[in-house]
Amino acid sequence: MVIVQPNNQIKLTNVSIVRYRKGGKRFEIACYKNKVMEWRSGVEKDLGEVMQIDNVFLNVSKGQAANKDDLMKCFKTEDRNAIILEILKKGELQVGEKERSSMLEGMYRDIATTVAEKCVNPETKRPYTVTMIEKAMADLHLSVNPSRSAKSQALDVIKQLLEKKTIPIARAQMRIRIVVPSKDGKRIKDKLMAMIASKEDEDLDENYEWTCLIDPGQFRPINELLQSETKGKGQLEMLSLTETKQGDEIF
Repeated sequence: MVIVQPNNQIKLTNVSIVRYRKGGKRFEIACYKNKVMEWRSGVEKDLGEVMQIDNVFLNVSKGQAANKDDLMKCFKTEDRNAIILEILKKGELQVGEKERSSMLEGMYRDIATTVAEKCVNPETKRPYTVTMIEKAMADLHLSVNPSRSAKSQALDVIKQLLEKKTIPIARAQMRIRIVVPSKDGKRIKDKLMAMIASKEDEDLDENYEWTCLIDPGQFRPINELLQSETKGKGQLEMLSLTETKQGDEIF
């Protein structure tokens, strides 16, 4: 692809265009292939590794750059980086049909893999295979959104599987150790116990110490409780990220 600009030509190779409509106008940015999805999934952090040209266009292939008036009218700012980030985040990645199909299949697999890593059959405590999760997703008639990360879509899939009971499923629990001074332990024990799924071990000596299983979403609230109630003297340690029985679930 050749971008024609006044007095010069810029030849782009390995380019992907991200297109975004706002304020009645179409805006485009020129990115490196594969880097857009890496940036959206959080793998790539450096915007310079994503952008082929640090500019906003009305038409990339014609080299027609957006002027300041258009940007200000539609985005309410002249901050080019902020505009690029909005387009990169919300815009539609332009790819060929075959490439798009391959990309969606790969993302579908990534979503299923993430769900399989985070969840178990609550009846057996065993993880599901990726293939089983893919079949459950097919039963939900889910469509992949290429503009969102696989991780965020996996969380939506888990929510829908729980709501529609397509298969028995639950988030795999996290094993943690909590240690607090005894005077604080007596005071906050009831609050802590309300936030855990099950208590595996308890040592009420000079320090109160518990080994527990929790839902992963409770890790931060428990940590915030310890910091606020013990003035930083409480300790929270993750022993294992996902607690499951060995072996995959089978049909």
